[in-house]
Amino acid sequence: MATETLKSDTGAGGTSVIRRVLLDNGALSALVVLVVAMSLLSGDFLTTQNLLNVGVQAAVTAILAFGVTFVIVSAGIDLSVGSVAALSATVLAWSATSAGVPVVLAVVLAIVTGIACGFVNGALISYGKLPPFIATLAMLSIARGLSLVISQGSPIAFPESVSRLGDTLGGWLPVPVLVMIAMGLVTALILGRTFIGRSMYAIGGNEEAARLSGLRVKRQKIVIYALSGLFAAVAGIVLASRLVSAQPQAAQGYELDAIAAVVIGGASLAGGVGKASGTLIGALILAVLRNGLNLLSVSAFWQQVVIGVVIALAVLLDTLRRKAGSGAASSAGTAPGAPGAGRRGALKFAGAALCVALVVGAVSYFNSGSSGGTKKVGMSLSTLNNPFFVQMKEGAQAEAEKAGIDLTVTDAQNDASQQANQLQNFTSSGVSSIIVNPVDSDAVGPGVRTANKADIPVIAADRGVNKADTATLVASDNVAGGKLAADALADKLGGKGSIVILQGTAGTSASRERGAGFAEGLKAYPDIKVVAKQPADFDRTKGLDVMTNLIQSHPGVTGVFAENDEMALGAAKALGSKAGKSVSVVGFDGTPDGLKAVEAGTLYASVAQQPAELGKIAVQNAVKAAKDEKVASTVKVPVKVVTRENVADFS
Repeated sequence: MATETLKSDTGAGGTSVIRRVLLDNGALSALVVLVVAMSLLSGDFLTTQNLLNVGVQAAVTAILAFGVTFVIVSAGIDLSVGSVAALSATVLAWSATSAGVPVVLAVVLAIVTGIACGFVNGALISYGKLPPFIATLAMLSIARGLSLVISQGSPIAFPESVSRLGDTLGGWLPVPVLVMIAMGLVTALILGRTFIGRSMYAIGGNEEAARLSGLRVKRQKIVIYALSGLFAAVAGIVLASRLVSAQPQAAQGYELDAIAAVVIGGASLAGGVGKASGTLIGALILAVLRNGLNLLSVSAFWQQVVIGVVIALAVLLDTLRRKAGSGAASSAGTAPGAPGAGRRGALKFAGAALCVALVVGAVSYFNSGSSGGTKKVGMSLSTLNNPFFVQMKEGAQAEAEKAGIDLTVTDAQNDASQQANQLQNFTSSGVSSIIVNPVDSDAVGPGVRTANKADIPVIAADRGVNKADTATLVASDNVAGGKLAADALADKLGGKGSIVILQGTAGTSASRERGAGFAEGLKAYPDIKVVAKQPADFDRTKGLDVMTNLIQSHPGVTGVFAENDEMALGAAKALGSKAGKSVSVVGFDGTPDGLKAVEAGTLYASVAQQPAELGKIAVQNAVKAAKDEKVASTVKVPVKVVTRENVADFS
């Protein structure tokens, strides 16, 4: 009987190793299912170039997540890693350019910056007794603010020698992937083979027991958070290398992706559990999702829904698996060798596979899809959280439908790195042409150059592209529009008064150009004084809050210039009955809500750019470029000042 049992166990073990590995790792199972599903749904997914794209797109998140793994294993949390990454990259770029520091020393300064931020986090938590959530939330704000202060809100060119980290070896192997693998091995080594690694598990498992056993918990926590800061610095340098510039607003929200990757990879937020391989798998799951949904032409809005659902499913299924595993350990009937245990495990795996496949398949069903005979055009917009770009998208979609073009529109969410990923995905999927509305004109350059190498024509919309070839630029003149806004406001004020300027998102070309044009136009009116300038990030709510604060300190203000209509509408709300009477407000973009406010007299004027027309013309030129037809190097869409007298012509 003993012999028969041994033979049975040996045979079973030899035939079910892969199945057991998958059943014991819910994240790996989810990744395998996602890869299979994406491969079946898109013929462009399982290609060498696209798989390398997935690796590059996972690299920054994975490196950040490796550092966060240390923190979560020790039952902590670090919300500051995205901001620390941006600050470290900014320090490097500023040191090597403006300060004239040797590049090697600038890199050291960037790394030290990350470690210092982590050290402060650890000190505040260990000795200041602050909860990790509060301490790292404070550092998130501090690091982002310092990044903006150092850069003055504008991207800084990255040293060419360091930018090679964003290139490839041998023309095909991406360096960011190699850095990701190296940092993953370092993470595994620290967690598995060092005293500090064992300390992390001990502190996360039971902090009081770890302290009573003689472990210096406070000191260990400082080291743990310093390591997280170190990894954040490396991630920031890799990200800036890809974008060939340090973006002060880079890596916003990446801390949430990093935490999600760690948790999807099997770590417990309660501490004591986690490993480097699981974190890498979690980061790859997020990258595969974003890449595959781009290739499937899934709406940018639906992509956010799908990613959230799949993250929840992955963690939920892994939690159920763990509970089932703990139950099996205490029940003889469900022991590994018990009858039916393998069948139940297989059913769980099949259930996980079915859930993930259904989510991806359902969304691809709702998507319009592409037909083999139509031309495919990719369009990457800087954001869809703004009526101007929504109108641009609608104009482009209407023209694409009219021309029988399969147009895929993606939302970069004002993230230059995410836009670079989208351009990579468009290039690897073999679109006929690409339309890009850059988050930043410099940062989009590498992605456009990749499309250039693939002989895919690129159309720049609203904002130009630097250091890369575009077939044409379809845009209104933001600088000229700023001058028109200055003239309109000065005319309304009679050439004198006190005004406030609400600026857009720091570092964006639209904010810089509109602000520069307005400042240039205002030089002709020396009796108009600018009493305050504050950023409100092109957002109506922030415009309301900022203007509410400014009118407390500047009650005598007579005019407001907002660099877009959303902020102007927020300012008008803050001004209340003063708007349109004692205070004149001028916006920019000519959005439907802005035009209604002009018609009602709440806004004095808006500089209309006709975004729907811009999107329409961009698609027309994309089609021409795809057919190798000649297109003009620049196509200007007329810009006009809209007041109450002529608003009917635009409405």
